[in-house]
Amino acid sequence: MADEKIPVPHAYPSGCVFEKIEDIRDKHIVVMGLGLNGGGEASVRFLLKAGAYVLATDMKSREDLQPTIDSLENDETLDTSRLSYRLGEHRIEDFENADCVIKNPGVKYDGNVFLQASRAIETDISLFLHFSKAPIIAVTGSKGKSSTVSAIYYGLKEAGFDAYLGGNITVSPLTFLHKTNEKTPVVLELSSWQLADLRGRKCLKPKISVITKIIPDHQNFYHSMVAYVNDKKLIYEGQSKKDWTILDFDDDLAADGGTLIENWGNVFARETRAKILRYSRRPLPSGVEGVWFDKKKKYAGMCRFNGVEEKILGDLLVPGHHMRINVLNAALVLKLFGVDTKRILEILGRWNGIEHRLEFFHEWKAPDGSCVRFYNDSAATVPEAAALASQSFGFPVTLVTGGTDKGLDLSPFPDTIAKESSFKPNGIYLLEGSATDKLLPLFAERKIATNGVFKNLDGLLGALKTDLCGARPQGEDATRPRVVVFSPGATSFGMFKNEFDRGKQFKEKVRAVFS
Repeated sequence: MADEKIPVPHAYPSGCVFEKIEDIRDKHIVVMGLGLNGGGEASVRFLLKAGAYVLATDMKSREDLQPTIDSLENDETLDTSRLSYRLGEHRIEDFENADCVIKNPGVKYDGNVFLQASRAIETDISLFLHFSKAPIIAVTGSKGKSSTVSAIYYGLKEAGFDAYLGGNITVSPLTFLHKTNEKTPVVLELSSWQLADLRGRKCLKPKISVITKIIPDHQNFYHSMVAYVNDKKLIYEGQSKKDWTILDFDDDLAADGGTLIENWGNVFARETRAKILRYSRRPLPSGVEGVWFDKKKKYAGMCRFNGVEEKILGDLLVPGHHMRINVLNAALVLKLFGVDTKRILEILGRWNGIEHRLEFFHEWKAPDGSCVRFYNDSAATVPEAAALASQSFGFPVTLVTGGTDKGLDLSPFPDTIAKESSFKPNGIYLLEGSATDKLLPLFAERKIATNGVFKNLDGLLGALKTDLCGARPQGEDATRPRVVVFSPGATSFGMFKNEFDRGKQFKEKVRAVFS
């Protein structure tokens, strides 16, 4: 690997500042980042119930955070006399005087004067891992994390396990900490930022870890592919020979951003102490155990475990080959938990996906009598994800895309559409933003037509409806439903609060316009 100088990342002291939950009582704790996605609110709730004095501080205004504040203030089970707020700003003395700070994972430690002034720092994930005895299934990667953890959780619940799901999927594990024990498997989706917040603590020891496909992401935060991947590696750092690590087997074009032409899965496999299983889109070589797809059997999911080969995944309700690999990994996790193979086939065949990820949510009958189906893929925040969404249905779709740039190479999106073997969209409608500004010349260079750039969803959906009421594209199968996919492939800062708010607004407005 090239000699790249990576700054030494911050490591936290091992263990937890609180040995037991009772130690939290009467402590003064700052929750940095109240937010709207549940993590900050869950931390406040947990700490208040444990008897702490809590200061919630956030750079957002009270008006922005009113839904979270109302949720806390209107809960009669909380002693809100112990809760105070510092909104629209942070003050250094709050951090200096607190017994502990609960850190938001999206805030960098390096260069942050508030965090560096703190006596002790924890996160909702570090507190959960310290206090819970539950067996952990931890999942990270660049794409497919949320789908993978959701399919694992669904499969475990349907198989009869008292399982729980939390982490980066917007559910703080502190909300169900009191329900967990040695027999309750917990599935955690962990972002690279959440993993970085665990460095040095020695609290993450997953029974099973899964690393989904690694691609460049968050380079506006990391500025180095190697630094980004080094945080991902923390997922298996605490595993032992009794545990399992599930890794990609397929090649990456440039695994470290340009100097190492191989596969990140091989890099991880050389480092983990756990037993290794691999996943692939093609049959695994003899002797390599794991899961793969068999094209000869209509892309059936196959498994080789303890030398035995068998079919483990069949037809799915969710579209897309990229989604199938996520569900295939979920099937392998269920296998490791002792679920019968026939039961796995039946259970995962019923799974219908998750919100904001190629989520089918509305059907409309056009004036010509044709059926139009709408899919919400708002969680697609990288160009590769939007590219995959455009090809997921096996026929051309109408694509709603675009947004704010986050420092990524956008070319995989137009490159995918421009390929001769690709399904060319029936139309491409773009929301304005810095990523859209960069996409437009890339589309033009590849002679990919677009249907306009819009300032908001209202204008976009109005234009889309007018077009859908017109003549169908020549050569389109008139017996097949028409599909509209909202897959931005970017963020949308300024227009929406986050990708989840973006997806909810899209669904609400589609239902209103296409009623």
